Amino acid sequence: ERHLPLVEFSYNNSYHASIKAAPFEALYGRKCRSPFCWAKVGDAQLTGPEIIQETTEKIVQIKQRLQAARDRQKRYVDVRHKPLEFQVSDKVMLKVSPWKGVV
Repeated sequence: ERHLPLVEFSYNNSYHASIKAAPFEALYGRKCRSPFCWAKVGDAQLTGPEIIQETTEKIVQIKQRLQAARDRQKRYVDVRHKPLEFQVSDKVMLKVSPWKGVV
């Protein structure tokens, strides 16, 4: 829980292939400036190289955990995925959404 803001920051500033940019950059039209220190008041304050080292370690750890989650989700989908094949004149049901139209 203590590092949740760092995880959120990392996610919002990571490149997303679907939007061809980081969410922060897509929303504000510019890259985010990294915060100087993520520690809360009362936490041990880090200075200079210590901040860089701890931040780098946290970012690496977060990236590894996100990759593990992606791999786990991909395995889950791959096991349960069933390819659909349709022939001309097959009858199919269409899902109609009032917001998206025919999906």
